[in-house]
Amino acid sequence: MISRRHFSMGAVASAVGGFAGVVRAQSEQPIVLGQSAPFTGPAAQLGIQFYEGAKLCLDQHNAQAGARNVVIRQLDDGYEPDRTVVNTRKLIQDDAFALFGYIGTPTSLAALPLAVKDKVPFFAPFTGAMGLREPFHKNVFHLRASYNDETALIVNQLTHLGLKKIAVFHQNDAYGQAGLDGVTLALAQQNLKPVGAATVERNSVDVAAAVKALLPLKPDAIVQVSAYKSCAAFIREARKAGYGGTFYNVSFVGTQALADELGRDGAGIVVSQVMPSPYNSANPITREFNGAARKAGGKVQANFSSIEGYLAASVLVEGLRRAPGGKPTREGLIAGLESIERQQFAGFDVSFSPKNHVASKFVELSMITGDGKIRT
Repeated sequence: MISRRHFSMGAVASAVGGFAGVVRAQSEQPIVLGQSAPFTGPAAQLGIQFYEGAKLCLDQHNAQAGARNVVIRQLDDGYEPDRTVVNTRKLIQDDAFALFGYIGTPTSLAALPLAVKDKVPFFAPFTGAMGLREPFHKNVFHLRASYNDETALIVNQLTHLGLKKIAVFHQNDAYGQAGLDGVTLALAQQNLKPVGAATVERNSVDVAAAVKALLPLKPDAIVQVSAYKSCAAFIREARKAGYGGTFYNVSFVGTQALADELGRDGAGIVVSQVMPSPYNSANPITREFNGAARKAGGKVQANFSSIEGYLAASVLVEGLRRAPGGKPTREGLIAGLESIERQQFAGFDVSFSPKNHVASKFVELSMITGDGKIRT
């Protein structure tokens, strides 16, 4: 049985519907959100899916009479920090109103000093790394729970099942280190340590050395903290070498992308989630998201990454709606977001304040089935 933390199920209208009261002419220049993300390369599906979900929400908003258009300017960074820095400088120089939906820890960390220096709102990076949350920055807002929250749930689940020999396969960068730190912290609370750790380079699927390092340790379970292609490669190679233990992943892996990559080999893989399931119609946000996707022609795939993009855009639009004054400003957006306290977005709880810029601590576990579906 998979343990979970449930989110509130009350069906409350999202921010998108509430924005209709803002009276601004469509002829005004649009509010431009700058997004540097991987749209090519081994992590591309994460950037593509997040963007499509966010655009689905913004298209709904922009279609409303009197609404000020909000658009996303995409720049591809291939999940490489150096390219993210170049993109971020360009977006800031071109007066992007806010930076939005950056994908990944190393890339977001590379952009963070630039956003802080110029006081540009940096909203909903697709990462749970503590390095983006501590120290606190006035212009940085997080929608999702942290990797510490995710790895704590994973470790608690494993030890509850009596699986205490836990190894970590992780990306050799700030993202992988953040996940390793989370696992180590959670295990330490139970007087345990990882039995071993091995790495893979970012944007690489060269996992042979990691498989050779971890399998002789005979771990009960391996927690993976990398992108979907390298995680899939590791799972295949480990199983080919005879490993019969369990694999757990954090949400950044991209659950649908991992399932697609593995096919039937994905059966039984567990992934922690920080968004409600886009496949469970009992969730109000799922019904809203899928309804919007159908209305838009069914081109947007329902998955955890796209629904995160949709929710991120919904919350940002609500922050704009709440911004004081007639003309939106960066300072006004920050104030508007900070005023969102204990609000539900189609059942998903979001809460900010002037001292808290982490909207949610929601975490649950999901499992990939043999037919490539995701069960929560």
